[in-house]
Amino acid sequence: MKALVTGASGFLGGHIVDACVRAGDEVRVLVREQSDLSRLRTVPGVEFAYGDLRDAASLRAAADGVDVVHHSAARVTDRGTRAQFWDENVAGTERLLSAARAGGARRFVFISSPSALMGVRDGDRLGIDESVPYPARHLNLYSSTKAAAERRVLAANGPGLTAVALRPRAVWGPRDHSGFMPRLIAKMLTGSLPDLSGGRPVYASLCYCANAADASVRAARADGVGGRAYFVTDGEPVEVWSMLALLARRFGGTPPTRKVPRGLLRALAFTADTVWKAPPLARRSSPPLSRYSLALLTRSATYDTSAACRDLAPPPVDHDTGMAELQAWIDSIGGVGAYIGKVA
Repeated sequence: MKALVTGASGFLGGHIVDACVRAGDEVRVLVREQSDLSRLRTVPGVEFAYGDLRDAASLRAAADGVDVVHHSAARVTDRGTRAQFWDENVAGTERLLSAARAGGARRFVFISSPSALMGVRDGDRLGIDESVPYPARHLNLYSSTKAAAERRVLAANGPGLTAVALRPRAVWGPRDHSGFMPRLIAKMLTGSLPDLSGGRPVYASLCYCANAADASVRAARADGVGGRAYFVTDGEPVEVWSMLALLARRFGGTPPTRKVPRGLLRALAFTADTVWKAPPLARRSSPPLSRYSLALLTRSATYDTSAACRDLAPPPVDHDTGMAELQAWIDSIGGVGAYIGKVA
């Protein structure tokens, strides 16, 4: 099988490349020439296609002759205008779908997110499955554009193209220097992360990088998955603030203890989201606090993954094994300072 992977120079995309190679696929990667490609150049047999999601001609060249597209690239930060999010996450996906069809691909695996279901007024959500509908009002631009892109991917499913969406939650693991886990560890090591739990447990499903990549490779081969979206997680949820306390102790930090009134935080997040709608500011930086980032730490969100376990496979790596592998990788690169260096 010949596979095209977008976002391959990034964290999850790089792990999808590795999983494709292990599965025996011929791998082509869509990358920008200015990206750090040093690790990808060490992966045997990888073919490079240069371009990006805004350049339709580069997408047509990249997708020519491939059997499957693993679409991992996206704008995932809080920084950016509505036009930027739409162009990269929605229009970019539409361009890639068109290129995949023109190039003869028979499979399109879209890396979506549970954020596609995050609404402004949601509370805790425990054990939800894929029957939950999209909200009327999404929490932020990332959520709304991932949902719009996911809809387009699933609508593209048909006799000539099997299209499937995967929703890995809070992907973590080795080679991540900018995701949620290194950011939170950096804040704990500097003492800048308050306890936002409100004195109650906050449960979350997480997804180890190898589990997400394994699901993507399996979705490229599985029968009966076309037109469907799947939650993909590590299995058992974690309690967020207990996990953060363990991480703090593991890496020499102090567990969060300073408490901030939740009402004040909501007000600050709403104000920041409003101010950062101004395009000149949105293009330059992310808000210091957003309703989205606050929700990730204060709302319980766990997912029923029985559909993915049935149609793809159970996750191959459990949480404790993933933590041991993360620790070994951090040690191999010189310690926690190197891990959090890009976000500290």
